[in-house]
Amino acid sequence: MTNNPSRNELGAFLKDRRCALTLRAMGIPDSAGRRRVKGLRREEVALLAAISADYYARIEQGRTQASTSVLNRIAQVLHLDTDQREYMYELADKSANGPRRPQQQKVQPQLRRLLNDLVNTPAIVLGRRLDILAWNPLASALVTDFARIPEKKRNYVRLVFTDPLMRTLYDDWQHVARTAVAQLRLEAARDSTDMRLCGLVGELNIKDEDFRRWWGDHQIPVSTIGTKLLRHPVAGDLTLHWDTVTCPADPDQQLVTLTADPGTPSHDGLRILASWAARTP
Repeated sequence: MTNNPSRNELGAFLKDRRCALTLRAMGIPDSAGRRRVKGLRREEVALLAAISADYYARIEQGRTQASTSVLNRIAQVLHLDTDQREYMYELADKSANGPRRPQQQKVQPQLRRLLNDLVNTPAIVLGRRLDILAWNPLASALVTDFARIPEKKRNYVRLVFTDPLMRTLYDDWQHVARTAVAQLRLEAARDSTDMRLCGLVGELNIKDEDFRRWWGDHQIPVSTIGTKLLRHPVAGDLTLHWDTVTCPADPDQQLVTLTADPGTPSHDGLRILASWAARTP
C-alpha cells in the first residue's frame, strides 16, 4: 500500500462513488439476485471503463497512479459531475513529496481595501482551510466577534461546528454545515500534506458526530454562490445572497460577501445592523 495520502483519499472517493451506483442506474440487468456488495463491484467498474480489474483495484487501493485518459473513463462510468471530476483530478495529481504551500497567510492589501469600503455589506476573507483572515465590522456584528477567537482557531468550519450560536443563527444550519464540510474536503484534495488541515479534520471528527458522518460522504461543493436565511437577534430574519470573489494576487484567498435585494426587509435589516454596530463598542 502507498504512503501517499492523496492516493488513499482518491481510492476512498472512488469507492464511495462506486457504492452509490447500482446496476439498474447503469442500465445493466442484474441477473445475479441478491448482491453482497453495495453498489457496483470493482470488476464491474473496470469492465465499463475498459481496463483490467487488477489495474482498477490498484488505483482504488492507492498502489498506482492512473493516467488522465483512464481517469476520464472512470469518471464517465461513475457519473461524476464537473465538481466531482475536478476533485478527483486534484487528488490524482498530488504527490506527498510535492511542493508545500506556506502555512501562514496574510490578507492581501486589495482585499483589505474592499473590506474597508463595504460599509453596508457584511464581508469576510477566507484563506486556505477556510481560515478567517479578515472581516469588516458588519460581518462581525452579523455572525460573531471574530476578534475574540484566537488567531490559530479562527476557522469558519470550526466556528460552524463548535459555536452553539451558529446553530440558531442559520435557519438551515445543516445545509450550511454540510456545504462547509464539502468545501473543506476540496481544500484537502488541493493539499493533503497540510498538517493544520489534518489537525482540524481530526479535531472535528472527534468533537462532532455530524462532521464525522458528513466528512465520510465525500460530497463536493457545487457552487460559489447561494442564499442563506439568518435569524439575527438584532436585525431579525435576513435573507442574504452570498457570493465569492477569488483574489487574483493569491487564488487561495476569497472575499465572501452577503447582500440583500434592495427594497426588502432584509436590506433594511442590514442597515439597521450597521447602525447598531457603529454605536456598539
